[in-house]
Amino acid sequence: MTELHDLDAHEQARALRAGETTSVELMRHHLERAERIGPDLGAFTILTPDRALAQAADADRRLTGDDPAPFLGVPTAFKDLTSTAGVTTTLGSTLMRDNVPDVNAHVVTLVERAGFISIGKTNTPEFGLSSYTDNDLIGPARTPWDTARNAGGSSGGAAAAVAARLLPLAPGSDGGGSIRIPSSACGVFGFKPSRGRVSSGPLGNDWTGLAVDGPVARTVRDAAALLDVMAVPMPGDIRPLPLPATPFATAIGQDPGRLRIARWSGTHLPDVAPEPEAIEAWEAASRLLESLGHEIVAIDNPFPRDLETQFNVVWSSGIASAPIPPEAEPLLRANTRYWRGRGREASAIDLASAMAYLEVTTRQVVAGLQHFDAFLTPTLGRVAQPVEWFNESGDPLEDHHRELLFTPYTALYNMSGQPAASLPLHWTESTEGRPALPIGAMLAAHPGQDALLFSLCAQVEAAAPWIEQIPPHA
Repeated sequence: MTELHDLDAHEQARALRAGETTSVELMRHHLERAERIGPDLGAFTILTPDRALAQAADADRRLTGDDPAPFLGVPTAFKDLTSTAGVTTTLGSTLMRDNVPDVNAHVVTLVERAGFISIGKTNTPEFGLSSYTDNDLIGPARTPWDTARNAGGSSGGAAAAVAARLLPLAPGSDGGGSIRIPSSACGVFGFKPSRGRVSSGPLGNDWTGLAVDGPVARTVRDAAALLDVMAVPMPGDIRPLPLPATPFATAIGQDPGRLRIARWSGTHLPDVAPEPEAIEAWEAASRLLESLGHEIVAIDNPFPRDLETQFNVVWSSGIASAPIPPEAEPLLRANTRYWRGRGREASAIDLASAMAYLEVTTRQVVAGLQHFDAFLTPTLGRVAQPVEWFNESGDPLEDHHRELLFTPYTALYNMSGQPAASLPLHWTESTEGRPALPIGAMLAAHPGQDALLFSLCAQVEAAAPWIEQIPPHA
């Protein structure tokens, strides 16, 4: 018999409407698993069972009527960077361990309006700064395929929870790959929307244009539906995209047509190259796309090397501007202090020049790729790495270098504002001492073409379904 946690969000919503289960039962089931399995994975920074069960009881009362909320009573959890009223939101930092916001992020309001019930907050690195998830609150998030390995970051807790079937789906955020990186490491589907697709309001800001919230899910249809829920602008948004002409949930049922897809595996960094397992995943995805009738064209990586230098100016300036008092600085992790230090070295002129360079350069790259419909690269340069690998040297500069080795592709699409998704299409061979590990392939489209990208991803999923791939720690 199918277990409740094996159902995706659509199936859970249908079972609730059909009276096959109740929201209280569904919530208890997922909370029990989160309490039993979650700590070994570092999936959650906090669970909120009393709050979740009270909301589930209310959902059960509403389910007897004609409530329009499409996912009424279905569990999820918010990333611990996302402001959630009345719930501790630490941003992965010991400095914020007692922070309880009194305002919801707009995405929280939208997700709860759709009927989802949060069971807690998912783990994230301090201030979401790194491509691996670790902090001084609860430690690392681990991939359920091998708990000796980090789940990736910064939405590592969300991806680990979804992969281990502790949640059917979860919202994440992505400023340099933070949805797609852990999705690859954990073997789930992660979608970064176009710039401006999801509001950062009411209190959040995205002056850099790099970060956007998006879905982590086991199925493309769940991800599309969750983005439909999240992609509603609020008054005052400075770069909102209009609501899509066709809901993303509808787009996944549409044939994308024969697409011209550019592919490359080289990085824009001459001293960084992908490992053979990343190439295997990318080659397999290329063959699959070609078998579906698409034209696959090999090109060189079109993004220039200097984007990395300028990205670092913008990235470091953001964390350097955080209002942290000098006496609290020693309490920050070494990685955070490193980026704050780099940010302080940049002048206002440096920052303005870097932001202009990112915008102008990526616009030129995208304009030069107009004769292609989509783009294929590896998601990561290598599989999920051992927990200690990123910072075992104790040198933040080496830490940063290892992050570049791990994820040389994802941040480019944050700079350009393009939609991009990591698809769990490949697992490595198991060897003595190492189990099979997932590694994703990344598909992207032009800015604003999220619906086309969803159509393509759904077509790929139908041809090579991954839903039955269940990790050992689930």
